[in-house]
Amino acid sequence: MNSTTDQSVVAAIASLLQQTLSTDSQVLSSEADLAVYKRNCEGSLTSPGCAVKIGNKQDIVKVLTLAGDHKNTGIPFSVHPISTGRNWGYASARANDANAVILDLSKLNRITCDDKTLGIFTVEPGVTQQDLRDYLDLHQLKYMVPVTGAGPGCSILGNALERGYGITPYTDHFAAVNSIRGFLADGTAIRSAVAELDESTDDFIDKTYKYGLGPYLDGLWTQSNLAVVTEISLRLKADPEAFSAFYLQFASEHEFEQAQQIVFTILQKLEGVVGSVNIMDQRRVTAMMAPNPNGPAAHKVMTDQQLARLAKDYDIPAWTIAGTLYGQKSVVKAARAEIKRFAAGHCSKKIFSDSGLIKLGRLLMQLLPDTILSKQRKMLGSLDGGIEIMRGFPNQVALPVAYWRNPGCQPLKSRALNPAVDGCGLLWYAPLVPMKSDAMRCFISHVRAVCPKYGIEPMITFTSLKHDTVDSTIPIVFNLADSNAVAQAQACLDELVSEGLKQGWVPYRLNLAQQASLLKADQPFWQISNKIKQALDPDNIISPGRYQPTGCSSAPDVNPVSGANHQT
Repeated sequence: MNSTTDQSVVAAIASLLQQTLSTDSQVLSSEADLAVYKRNCEGSLTSPGCAVKIGNKQDIVKVLTLAGDHKNTGIPFSVHPISTGRNWGYASARANDANAVILDLSKLNRITCDDKTLGIFTVEPGVTQQDLRDYLDLHQLKYMVPVTGAGPGCSILGNALERGYGITPYTDHFAAVNSIRGFLADGTAIRSAVAELDESTDDFIDKTYKYGLGPYLDGLWTQSNLAVVTEISLRLKADPEAFSAFYLQFASEHEFEQAQQIVFTILQKLEGVVGSVNIMDQRRVTAMMAPNPNGPAAHKVMTDQQLARLAKDYDIPAWTIAGTLYGQKSVVKAARAEIKRFAAGHCSKKIFSDSGLIKLGRLLMQLLPDTILSKQRKMLGSLDGGIEIMRGFPNQVALPVAYWRNPGCQPLKSRALNPAVDGCGLLWYAPLVPMKSDAMRCFISHVRAVCPKYGIEPMITFTSLKHDTVDSTIPIVFNLADSNAVAQAQACLDELVSEGLKQGWVPYRLNLAQQASLLKADQPFWQISNKIKQALDPDNIISPGRYQPTGCSSAPDVNPVSGANHQT
């Protein structure tokens, strides 16, 4: 709820919830309690008026029932479910409807091992990457966590429902989800036809087969506002017998096409052995390794001279390929040889995580004082952090990029990083691009032409989804305390998206304002989606405006910083 919301309405909603819910759940309405839901990386100043930290699933049904009973209570309100609220750069914990009650599901954090041999696990919304890692370690279960660069404190369920991806073998995180449970707006419990037909006592078979019987409905609960999801059952990848991360470096900018072709060949020829593969440009790697040469408060792009100096100091090439091999020792050994053959004569350096050189470097860093070889120590630390991510161990190695233009708070190894709480400015441009060198080179030119116009560092990563498609993640990093920088960042994203769509580069996910501005209610797809919404949630109780275009439901409020409602 925003600053213009009638506080008497807020008080009435909070009172109604407190009277109805169990003591397991907390109703939050004070400014101090709501501060965590207000903080975000996108530059929005909107604030909710009420939140409920749910303590049991029965209370979810009670909240939905109250919201649907507005004709009798006289107190209409909508709800916006969040898992951990760490959707940094896309919305953080904010709702599309500024007047929605935040339904915080982070206290629902149970993990169930459905079968330790088959690797089937069930997790609730509050289960984070680190929670799952700790559970696996505690029970000595040799499986990989579906990690992302967002860090240890982010929800497994939330990422899967956003159809997120990572770099471990099960790259597509929603593809590994076999079943979903939750509630519709009227409190109806959702489960598959397989679960309903199963007369056994363990209800297990539903958790092993993704598509069930009849229409596949589970996909409706992703990137939508059609249900409140309370658990997912997913398949985890068993720890491989052997693992090797590889890094291929290309010294010249003009060698991108060669790098792209090598990645295509690796993905096509070594499918099933290789995980996802990243291609990162010099600016992206530099921002992970080196301090901002302009200072974190400056809203300006590194000059070519500054970039060249840092690249020399930290030994950062024009392009870096980073990938992983998983499998039996003999298979990984053979695949490693194949990668060497594919890259022979084409790259300036080949590095494998299990090489003698890397092992020697680690030994030297252990023996030498911390003050010696500080840059090399940081490089090796970043390399090791990336390797841990690839092995399914969550960490914060990728999060410092969000702090690159944060003058008030720099990341420290000794604490948990939270870009929203720490006041980092971050937006994401994440379009899908064909795995073709000409299209990818055109995209590179697009990003490098648009970003500097707005003072944004053009940092490029391509992440392979398959051998035929990549997603490019462009972090738009800015000083959140500078209103001009916020406006410039949002305008940059707007132009990247609008011009990119003309080339067929469609984002795989959208932030709140993009949903409001880009999704058109008169298009057949969204007309069908709206019919489903009207059938399942006729009173528009769950997350109004979330992946439902204006005209189907309400849109976000105008951003008071930029004066626009399509950039947050």
